[in-house]
Amino acid sequence: MTEQKDYWRWSEKTWQAPDLDWRTAAAVTVGIDVGSVSSQAVLLADGKVLSFFSTRTGSSSPDSALRAFKGAGGPLGLALDDVSYAVGTGYGRVNVPFADRTITEIACHARGANFMGGPEIRTILDMGGQDCKVIRCDERGKVLNFIMNDKCAAGTGRGMEVIADVLSVPIEDIGRRSFEIDEEPQPVSNVCTVFAKSEATSLLRAGWSVNRVLAAYCAAMAQRVAGLIERMEVERDFFITGGIGKNIGVTRRIERLIGVEAIKLPADSFLDPQIAGALGAALFAHSLHRKAEKDKDAAATAAPLGQAAGAGSATE
Repeated sequence: MTEQKDYWRWSEKTWQAPDLDWRTAAAVTVGIDVGSVSSQAVLLADGKVLSFFSTRTGSSSPDSALRAFKGAGGPLGLALDDVSYAVGTGYGRVNVPFADRTITEIACHARGANFMGGPEIRTILDMGGQDCKVIRCDERGKVLNFIMNDKCAAGTGRGMEVIADVLSVPIEDIGRRSFEIDEEPQPVSNVCTVFAKSEATSLLRAGWSVNRVLAAYCAAMAQRVAGLIERMEVERDFFITGGIGKNIGVTRRIERLIGVEAIKLPADSFLDPQIAGALGAALFAHSLHRKAEKDKDAAATAAPLGQAAGAGSATE
């Protein structure tokens, strides 16, 4: 019996810094992004990226968070007890059992995009599993404004997963194959995941090639997302985060529609747009830990002074 292939599933991705030893760091912090479709963990050693791991979100958010952490920390021999501060974000952020704090994915994606693309980044498109957000931020990655569309899965990662499954095309190949056509087709009339599924089947029966159907669907998704971006108005520089940011079939078509090219990661970069939320959460964790340590030191310094002042006043 042939095992059924999960065409919709992105491959798990992991990375560890080759020349960074967390055991010599003053603090290790972690960001956990439990999304509706995928979960990521990013570990920092004194603010430097130590490792990350991306996996599929399962039926349990706490289990997904732990699996993501173990994927990032396990190969390094790093356990939860070695972490100084943890921040949870994403769809399941309130269910990250070891988080010291939770922060919205909007703030975390802005912070992560700022780190990845640089302080010039002003507009961010986060194409997640169940919603799509356009974020405006300042030079520090602080959110100034945002809009989102979360009414349905159309124009999101989940919508693309449905098409991958219907057409039996690995999701990682959709972008490339959508350009392997003689002529750009009209976008499909409906990107709702329910109707797009039946429309894709109808087009195949009408003699369309799989690649042409992919192009029509990518074009429709790009059109929908571009409309959301135009409501915010793009302020340069522009950066795309989230798993679908790796789908050139959608991102290149978005760029054509809005007339702005997104900032790309260097070809040799170890970073991945899918980890932007977890990276932002890890950066917040690093900042919050440093603040907590400074507050602790300030309190320890102030305590003897207070005691001395109290003793002096009692003798008068």
